[in-house]
Amino acid sequence: MGRKTLKIAVSGKSGCGNTTISRLVSEKLELSFINFTFRSLAAEKGLNLKEVLEKAAVDDWWDREVDSRQVAMAQKAEGCVLGSRLAVWMLKEASLKVYLKASPETRAERIVRREGGSLEEITAFTRERDRQDRERYLRIYQIDNDDYSFVDLIVDTDNMGIEEIAGVIIDAVYQRLINEKRNQV
Repeated sequence: MGRKTLKIAVSGKSGCGNTTISRLVSEKLELSFINFTFRSLAAEKGLNLKEVLEKAAVDDWWDREVDSRQVAMAQKAEGCVLGSRLAVWMLKEASLKVYLKASPETRAERIVRREGGSLEEITAFTRERDRQDRERYLRIYQIDNDDYSFVDLIVDTDNMGIEEIAGVIIDAVYQRLINEKRNQV
């Protein structure tokens, strides 16, 4: 595995920094950035996120479509960073699986800064979305997204800036490459 064939999977719940961190790591390592989400599908279909979430609650097609498309994109890429809720579970061949976590309060504050709205409303929306996501992932894939104990790296993002988080991931990548090289000698 050379740097250009790396496949890094980054997951976490809304507001943990999946997209921002995945994009930054991909830029710094000069890898493709893949982040096809419900938001992407909503834009394609001329819907808003809330409409897609409502549809996904009753029709598994929405999840399967997003997940199969992002995995296919990652598998075609020579080297990439795939950032999504289920990347660490779905991209089996990932060279490095990273889970970003943050407290519900931190996540809600970040979402308010990114999208606006009141902290109370966003906190309630995020709590409900977490519940619905977990139920859907268990039903559709038998994935418990609260169990990420198998990943290579867990990063608590509560008190870290994006550069620091990206640095932790990049350090882990380089450590893997160094270890791999040592094992080849």
